[in-house]
Amino acid sequence: MRVGPLREGTFRSALHEPRTAVVIGRLLGAALLTCFVTGLLSHVLQQPPDWLRDHLPSRPVAGYRVTQGLHVISGIAAIPLLGAKLWTVYPKLFEWPPARSVAHALERLGIALLVAAMLLELFTGLLNNVQWYPWPFPFRQTHFWLGWLATGGLLLHVSAKAPLIGAHWRRVRPGSAQRRAFLGTVGAAVGLVTVTTAGQTVRWLRPLTLFAPRRPDVGPQGLPINRTAAQAGATTPPPGWRLTVTGPRPYQLSLAELTAMEQSESELPIACVEGWSAGARWSGVRLRDLLDRAGAPASARVRVTSFEAAGPYAVSEMSASYARDPLTLLALRVNGEVLPPDHGYPARIIAPNRPGVLQTKWVSRLEVI
Repeated sequence: MRVGPLREGTFRSALHEPRTAVVIGRLLGAALLTCFVTGLLSHVLQQPPDWLRDHLPSRPVAGYRVTQGLHVISGIAAIPLLGAKLWTVYPKLFEWPPARSVAHALERLGIALLVAAMLLELFTGLLNNVQWYPWPFPFRQTHFWLGWLATGGLLLHVSAKAPLIGAHWRRVRPGSAQRRAFLGTVGAAVGLVTVTTAGQTVRWLRPLTLFAPRRPDVGPQGLPINRTAAQAGATTPPPGWRLTVTGPRPYQLSLAELTAMEQSESELPIACVEGWSAGARWSGVRLRDLLDRAGAPASARVRVTSFEAAGPYAVSEMSASYARDPLTLLALRVNGEVLPPDHGYPARIIAPNRPGVLQTKWVSRLEVI
């Protein structure tokens, strides 16, 4: 017989029942599926498969700002929902005997893997928001595959429990005051964590940004940064810095020569994987003008190289859809002022619908490929 704190009769709350679990579960499922789909979009934009890399769209301009903002908002909202869901069903996690049959054992093993994947996915995602990585494994790849495990496990679990979920999907009798109070508390918790963090990307919630790791109006020239020039080893350009453009007609340009070229302006956001974004007015030379001068074909991709000392995104590639977009600039100024070192002086890439990590700073070379 089971004894101790998990013995029969320990879980006395009337809320450990299917109706409460279903109500919480459908909200949690919506948050997790939103998080999964927007996370896939982010992954594709950062690391597109070969068959897709030349077909990524540069519009809508704020597409990545919206999808990645939703990704982080839904992920944070899922944390209190997952806690409430686990509290509702945890007596079932301690059923005795642990396995009544092979099928029952496999079902419980699947639930254990599902819960573990969800907890690890949300935990690592939350720490990524504050750029703290206390683990030895790479975050992005691990987060990607955990997303598949968690979502696949969720769909299998819903399939297995479909009859029970269907029986309690609609309210068949007035809910108890205790259940209403519990669901109201969960809703208040979700609302609180959402409105106090979403302001890092939702402009009209900015005054309520109490717990977000970034404020989108704080930083050099009113823009946040993730990585300073000092951290990147790029506080000053190399002696005699010149922009090198390779192609059928290669050439080099000094900063003075770049500044003397026709300048264009673009209103574009910086949108980062951590969920924050901020709009700015950028000015510089259209990338397509630089490519045309080098004789680049209209369909050519471009490899952009930074002079930073080291970093995982010191080199990025752009498909023609980005490189030829009239809003894509080799930016020399932001909000009417010369770029500060932390924003990429002397020149950086800025393009629409593109993750911030790929908006390469401290550019030294453009290579037609």
